[in-house]
Amino acid sequence: MERLENLLLLLVRPIVDEPDRVEVSATESDSHVDLELTVAPDDIGRVIGRGGRTIRAIRTVVKAASVKVGKRANVEVSD
Repeated sequence: MERLENLLLLLVRPIVDEPDRVEVSATESDSHVDLELTVAPDDIGRVIGRGGRTIRAIRTVVKAASVKVGKRANVEVSD
């Protein structure tokens, strides 16, 4: 689970203007991991991207990496 959190931080920090305010909290169950991404209010648009393209790409990479962990991952951006 820590690997997925670190991967998400690695993907998001270069995109945002305030990388120090990026936080990831994870909730794990038997079959899946829920990752909640918190960024500065001004950076939410950067993380979501035009038409949701950026967050969709981030979710795809995290889901692909979660196969190695053996759990299904879900990434949500919190306000």
